[in-house]
Amino acid sequence: MRETGAIAGVSVAHADATVDEIEAAGGDGVRATVSDLLAREGVEEAFAVQTCNRSEAYVVTDRTVDGATALSTFAPDVRGGAVRRLDHEESLEHLMRVASGLESLVLGEDQIIGQLREAYEESKSAGGIGPVLKDAVTKALHVGERARTETEINEGVVSLGSAAVRLAASEIDLTDGSAVVVGAGEMGTLAARTLDDTAVSEIVVANRTVPHAEFVAEEVDTPAEAVSLADLPAIIPDADLVVTATGSPDLVVHPSYVDGAGRVVCIDIAQPRDVDPAAGAREGVTVYDIDDLEDVTRRTRESRAEEARKVESIIDDELDRILEAYKRKRADDAISAMYAGADRVKGRELDRAMSKLEAQGDLTDEQRETVEDLADALVGQLLAAPTRSLRDAAGEDDWETIRTALRLFDPEFTAEAQGPEEADIADAAAGGPDAAPDSVAEELDD
Repeated sequence: MRETGAIAGVSVAHADATVDEIEAAGGDGVRATVSDLLAREGVEEAFAVQTCNRSEAYVVTDRTVDGATALSTFAPDVRGGAVRRLDHEESLEHLMRVASGLESLVLGEDQIIGQLREAYEESKSAGGIGPVLKDAVTKALHVGERARTETEINEGVVSLGSAAVRLAASEIDLTDGSAVVVGAGEMGTLAARTLDDTAVSEIVVANRTVPHAEFVAEEVDTPAEAVSLADLPAIIPDADLVVTATGSPDLVVHPSYVDGAGRVVCIDIAQPRDVDPAAGAREGVTVYDIDDLEDVTRRTRESRAEEARKVESIIDDELDRILEAYKRKRADDAISAMYAGADRVKGRELDRAMSKLEAQGDLTDEQRETVEDLADALVGQLLAAPTRSLRDAAGEDDWETIRTALRLFDPEFTAEAQGPEEADIADAAAGGPDAAPDSVAEELDD
């Protein structure tokens, strides 16, 4: 019987960190991060999520110190004020807030749900998902869905792509303008769809894989063309707006690409950056990145404040449920270990007693049953009070008592290396995961 582990988390997100700091914390991707964390001492499960707005990691360990140590090098080059560390309860609540869009740059945006699911599958493929993180992430996704079906938290501007277009519209007149969307992923697709609702006369979708760009171009009603990234130097000078959202690790739009351009606004919503910041030094060229979208998203937050309060109420209810389930599981682990150990001792002593009684004369079935009932009653009476104490300890977050009980009744504590007296203790700590006797269960339910 092994103790149910606790979650520890670390977050580098847009609320406290810059784009560069989020990028620095991202490492080599979700799978590499999870694999690295699983190799650290005491880590049983690991989960990571990396988006343009956040880089986060979570681990499950039996000891909180192991969790803190494992995550201590997650963002070594990021200033302390940009790194938020989370304990078990904070991690559960934070994941729910992230899935609900409350922690997004654009409050209530829908894109994060898909990003969390993808991060979960990648973490699972890397061997990082176990029972604790499965419950935590599944619950977070459930809360995210509730938030969007039971409130209007996602009404209006709900993605970085749409926020970028809103920002562009406040800077330039898009009527009959030409827009270039660089990247055919989810954010690029959302940007193209949002542009489709404006007065632009042409949308050009550029992507490393042209067929993917063609797919996005077919998604919009505005005249659209699909091109390769290699065509950008020829396309950008004629554009009024450029929105970049690729997953490239390298810069995609270089300063030379805007040479000869007139008035052009470039909005970079990629992580890491797509647009070389030096491009903004060219006359007539304005470059915005994720940090610059804050004003657009601030207005969105103000309009959604009431819906956010409704979502927070949902989170409070769901957090109480999962914490209560977690507490019950922790107590049940210790109680099950306790009864399992007692059951082994009971079985061993019953065998001894029956052998002695048989040597004194044949036993009837009724006599055997009487002796077995006596053993069950003794175990039940002796363990009834400790059972209550363990459940009370879980309810009061007294995890030290739970850990002590699990150490005392750890089935891996065998008698092979112990003396005679210690062997009896070890015997009491081993056995199968049988439930408490019915008599005790009934008594506890009264």
